[in-house]
Amino acid sequence: MSSWRLFCAVELPAEVRKQLEEHILKLRKAVPDVAASWSRVENIHLTLKFFGNVALDRIPAISEAASRAVAEFSSFPIGVGNTGVFPKPSRAQVLWIGVSDPSGKLSALQERLENECAAEGFPKEDRAYHPHLTIARIRRPEGARRLADAHLQMQFPTTNIALNELVVFRSELSPKGSKYTAISKHPIRKQSA
Repeated sequence: MSSWRLFCAVELPAEVRKQLEEHILKLRKAVPDVAASWSRVENIHLTLKFFGNVALDRIPAISEAASRAVAEFSSFPIGVGNTGVFPKPSRAQVLWIGVSDPSGKLSALQERLENECAAEGFPKEDRAYHPHLTIARIRRPEGARRLADAHLQMQFPTTNIALNELVVFRSELSPKGSKYTAISKHPIRKQSA
């Protein structure tokens, strides 16, 4: 029985990807000598749930859970902006761009998705949800602090976007990096005027 690596995420609009690309280019120019795996901008998504390997016959259950999760929601705004690192600047391993949730609906949607997936037998994430966009993973500690500091000092002005679709993706790892394929798309209703 084969399986696919799956996750559930929100695609980003072109203008946000362009901002991310410009930010990454500036950082790579500012601190060129640090060993980091940079995210390909077309692969950057706002992940709501990562499943890992899922047996093929279990995939429809995830799509059904995603459909049920979005059913109660109408489109809502989130903000993409600010810079941060995990776990902390002195030992930075991940560089990220923040995601703000002014309405609280993103957290509510993520929690609803967790509950719907749990009802289908997929375990809940045991960590609190911190929405962010990963732009780089630092591979070696040399220079990590300089890269983290440059990233934290660089402005990433907030762009507000409407969240109107949840997508279940397949992730295929290859030497060229990850390839993501949409398995199912789950539109969130437009807000009625």
